[in-house]
Amino acid sequence: MKKHRNPEHPLVRQVSTAILLVAALALPGGAWQEPKAGTSVSLKDYVRAFESSYRSVRSLRAEFTQTYEMSGRTRAESGTVTFARGGLMRWDYGQPQQKLFLSDGKHLLLYVPEEKQLTRSPVKSSEDIRVPFRLLLSRLNLRRVFAKIEFADAAMQHDPDDRVLRAFPKKGFEEDYQQVLMELTPGFDIRRLVVVYPDGSSMKFSFEHIARNTPVSRALFQFTPPPGTEVIDQK
Repeated sequence: MKKHRNPEHPLVRQVSTAILLVAALALPGGAWQEPKAGTSVSLKDYVRAFESSYRSVRSLRAEFTQTYEMSGRTRAESGTVTFARGGLMRWDYGQPQQKLFLSDGKHLLLYVPEEKQLTRSPVKSSEDIRVPFRLLLSRLNLRRVFAKIEFADAAMQHDPDDRVLRAFPKKGFEEDYQQVLMELTPGFDIRRLVVVYPDGSSMKFSFEHIARNTPVSRALFQFTPPPGTEVIDQK
């Protein structure tokens, strides 16, 4: 039986954003050419350009704000995030509570200093999470991840120079999420991403000060908990 996880589950929150950002780091493609004035670009060409803009990207850093909304309740968190090829990522939360969410390519780690607790699970066992982490480790494109993609500039308020894409889940994932909205800058940085769940709740991510190909050591994606930390291994 397929498992259903609450979107508030700590290992669920980052998945949809990670799949779009990290997966893009492995995508091949050509250079983007701006359409001539008075002409419009096709959806196919735009998506291809978005994917191929990350061809030479090996790492990415940004400041983020993450907002979860459900039944009129809102919870916001913020910090910095770093991605690198090979399924590597590190989310450092600063507000309102310090915590670390990390993938070293093999394991997912969630460390909460205040609770002196580390939760660890294998990446390969995460197929039941809303968007499987295993998809991050392949050479893929958005159309392999989503059943349908469309322009949706009217779906949210956005910078007039940005474009908005809306993506729908493939068969079998309809109960996991309803749709994903992506606001992309002219340079194809993800300024904002919204995951809408079937129950009407949503997870929103906003990114600022996005930097590509900054020097990143693989040691950044390794973590040894302090003595006295309770380690919970999940299978």
